[in-house]
Amino acid sequence: MSGAPVIEMRDISKSFPAVKALSGVSFSCRRGEVHALCGENGAGKSTLIKILSGVYRPDEGEVLIEGQPQQFRHPLAALEAGISVIYQEFSLLRERTVAQNLFLGREPRRHGLIDARAMDAETRRVLGLFGIRHGITPDTLVADLDVASQQMVEIAKALSLNAKVIVMDEPTAALNEAECEVLFALVERLRASGTAVIYITHRMREVTRLADRVTVIKDGTVAASFDHMPTPDAIVRAMVGRDIAAYYPEPAAAADIGETVLSVSNGGNSALHNIDLQLRAGEIVGFAGLQGAGRSALAMALFGANPLTTGSISLHGQEVRFGSPRDAIRAGIGLLPGDRKGEALVLMQSVRDNAMLSARSFAALLGRRDANRFTDLKGMDALLDSMKVRAPSYEQEMRFLSGGNQQKALVARWLALKPKVLIFIEPTRGIDVDAKASIYHLMRELARAGTAIMMVSSDLPEILGASDRIVVMREGRIAGTFDRTATEAELMLAATGQAQGVAA
Repeated sequence: MSGAPVIEMRDISKSFPAVKALSGVSFSCRRGEVHALCGENGAGKSTLIKILSGVYRPDEGEVLIEGQPQQFRHPLAALEAGISVIYQEFSLLRERTVAQNLFLGREPRRHGLIDARAMDAETRRVLGLFGIRHGITPDTLVADLDVASQQMVEIAKALSLNAKVIVMDEPTAALNEAECEVLFALVERLRASGTAVIYITHRMREVTRLADRVTVIKDGTVAASFDHMPTPDAIVRAMVGRDIAAYYPEPAAAADIGETVLSVSNGGNSALHNIDLQLRAGEIVGFAGLQGAGRSALAMALFGANPLTTGSISLHGQEVRFGSPRDAIRAGIGLLPGDRKGEALVLMQSVRDNAMLSARSFAALLGRRDANRFTDLKGMDALLDSMKVRAPSYEQEMRFLSGGNQQKALVARWLALKPKVLIFIEPTRGIDVDAKASIYHLMRELARAGTAIMMVSSDLPEILGASDRIVVMREGRIAGTFDRTATEAELMLAATGQAQGVAA
């Protein structure tokens, strides 16, 4: 890759009260290049991108677009200069259509009125870059789309702007394997068309697959810059400042796996069919499959949110029925949703208050004596300490914690109720490399303590690395069961109906 940079950031520094976020950072991206920007949460990546996109102004340094110095006083100025950012947190208006979101504030007009036909046609053209996924049309309400489809709309929105530079912040966090492949093909087309792409991710295989160059930021400075693709280990060492020994913990030995805690026999509802399943003490069972295959539907059924209408569920051999999440929680089932911020956290409340929500509720309403000790401050603080939650104080608002520490605080919330089964949906979504390893080891420790772990994930390396047994789902059914020696190809063949797994 040669030629002058489309964007160049020279010696950028930025401070906030008591925090030096960036110090002398230089970064560039050329036409037709994919430049990966890596670093742990809090390393300074987001601050750098917010300076590029006009959200912040640098204290020192300058931003150049095609060699010309720029001073963006507003994000709109950066957008007009050709900088489009796809943030991990969606910026879509849920009650508007896909077309209205794509052209918000810049609707095509004819005779002074919005030209709905032109907007519809252009939306279809942009969506065509994805092959127009089923269920996404110009007049579809964003509120009716799943998370993966909303991510695609965010990307389509950036493409519709004909940007010179597209910044993608963890673009595959909400996508399954097949959808990731669509995204990767799109990135390749953007590169071929001459668009500069800044790609932010914690997933090393995406870096090695897509990137032409890699820059690693650590503690607000450039820790490493690679003009040729380094090994994933070299990138990780630059990110965390050390080797991460045993990224995935050792699997459970046969002697570590105990009796069946939860079993489902011929279970079904509107989304699930003929489910036969066992979750055993001491075991992590990973659930893989394409979007809509039934993985999350099964998790929610076991949690009582969308109960099974046929078949049966047993806990320790005793048949149970969950008509609501409260029934499941009372029986010892806990669930960590994939959307922590939207479905589990009260961001404006303290870390401690978030962690104590379930214990307080069930100690008061159900008389759970084993939860009482976690409704006092010392008991919960000790539990948060044991989870190694990193925060200046447990009085700090939850919104200021990194994704990894938020996830640990949620685990502490459930441990206060001593769950028999703990369900993780996308357990490391939006979490950096070092924190991912921490979550995997925490899950393994919980399993060794006798908890049955169900892990739903769209990340196949995570499924293979962290699971003892793997269940692949397809069209609401179990398509196959594998041990951890399976390959990604075998799992994908089962997920797409081209092969059948064997019992493991």
